[in-house]
Amino acid sequence: MTKMFENKVVVVTGGTSGIGLATAKAFSAEGASVFITGRRKDALDAAVKKIGGQITGVQGDMSRLADIDRLYDAVQQKHGHIDVVFANAGGGEFAALGAITEEHYQRTFDTNVKGVLFTVQKALPLLRDGGSIVLTSSITSVSGTPALSVYSATKAAVRNFARNWILDLKDRRIRVNAVSPGVTETAGLNELFGGGDQAEGTKDYLAGLIPAGRIGQPEEIAKAVLFLASDAASFINGVELFVDGGQVQI
Repeated sequence: MTKMFENKVVVVTGGTSGIGLATAKAFSAEGASVFITGRRKDALDAAVKKIGGQITGVQGDMSRLADIDRLYDAVQQKHGHIDVVFANAGGGEFAALGAITEEHYQRTFDTNVKGVLFTVQKALPLLRDGGSIVLTSSITSVSGTPALSVYSATKAAVRNFARNWILDLKDRRIRVNAVSPGVTETAGLNELFGGGDQAEGTKDYLAGLIPAGRIGQPEEIAKAVLFLASDAASFINGVELFVDGGQVQI
């Protein structure tokens, strides 16, 4: 049986853990040649081993334009084109209004907005006409969360990139969609929630607010990304797909 992404070249930023890692593994299992990025070499090397298949790790911080250039230089040397970009690298931390610092603002916007913008823009010379771009937004793009306003603002920006870029890329038939995960079991989430019993207690509380009755798994988000990137979603463009167990629908 032919694999869904056989002979396709896929770029996944922030691919060393959580949603990025799960998605890179899913693309690789479907036959794609996958390039992942990560800031730490040890984590990047470990992720490459976990993913297997046709996988290439490129160390870099996507908030730095020179690192993005190095990523696409690596793609150019091996393949000369890209079929799918999953602009996933991002992060955030709590800071209530009144305690937000310039450093917190700059770091969050550089990673989540500047990084996504230039990851996509610099991919365009290599991205094939008819290709697909998937952006990682968040349910915080449409719902409020205490002490998370800066992060939420960045994710609302990412969602709106999709709305506008489908017009900029219309003539090239490149689709742009956003996936918005809800509470998802990742190392980053556990760290955000304080780790250990504190994190488990917070996740249990949040699970009680979700109609599905539980938090999500990275593999579930990965399935949504692969769908949006695939020919099965050929007439889906500019949407925000919530993968959150129904949390933002109530």
